[in-house]
Amino acid sequence: MNTPDTILRKPDWLKIKIPSGKEYLSVKEIVDKNKLHTICTSGHCPNMQECWGRGTATLMILGDICTRSCKFCNTKTGKPLPVDLDEPRRVAESVKRMNLKHVVLTSVDRDDLTDGGAAIWAETILKIKELNPKTTIETLIPDFDGDEELIQQVIDAGPEVISHNLETVRRLTPETRSRAQYDRSLHVLQYIAQKGIIAKSGIMVGLGETPEEVFALMDDLLNVGVSVLTIGQYLQPTKKHLPVKAYITPKQFEIYRKTGLEKGFRFVESSPLVRSSYHAEKHVAVNQKS
Repeated sequence: MNTPDTILRKPDWLKIKIPSGKEYLSVKEIVDKNKLHTICTSGHCPNMQECWGRGTATLMILGDICTRSCKFCNTKTGKPLPVDLDEPRRVAESVKRMNLKHVVLTSVDRDDLTDGGAAIWAETILKIKELNPKTTIETLIPDFDGDEELIQQVIDAGPEVISHNLETVRRLTPETRSRAQYDRSLHVLQYIAQKGIIAKSGIMVGLGETPEEVFALMDDLLNVGVSVLTIGQYLQPTKKHLPVKAYITPKQFEIYRKTGLEKGFRFVESSPLVRSSYHAEKHVAVNQKS
């Protein structure tokens, strides 16, 4: 484990530009005015300006307080506020005002709710489709404790892509993720893929995994039908979170990208600043690729 004297310094390839620009400011104004939560801002995503300027945004539903406390995540944890039943409408109307071509929906984990928030998930998707018939949707869902009936509610609402992140390799899962289990996540992804929906997952590297473990994870995902994979560098949010064990070089990220494609993924987004929703609008085209 890194000590204060041995904390790794960020390499030049991880330098991030401060978000700016007309499109970025327009989206930010709508998000703030409608009291929406975005993983773009709460997660300090380095690609926020690029995505917002391209007509893509990631909105976080069901509040901003998570019932889990994963060691890599800077989302607030604790007792969430009651569900906001008007949130689906506000989200859908905001998507329209932002003129989004593609929207990624994600959420905090809501283990306090009997349905894990599945009903709000479904209603939000349906409202977006009602008001924005040309907007495509990706849902980055929690595991719902592996409950297929709850996952099915999201599927039935009709998003184009359903994503669920493994986050890290099998060996590091117990110390990295709270409550979530590697095999349970694979089951969630397999259920999605078997229903004919584009299944997608993402991981962070730099937590101490080996290339061989990443390659094994790729095989696990392909075996359950996942067709899209994102790989990005883990960045420690605060001193209370897991330390960065290594800054993975752009060369190694490219090896991961090429290997993933050779193994059979249809899309692999792999570079230091990639996050799960990076280039998400391209991934709806998986079923059109030959």
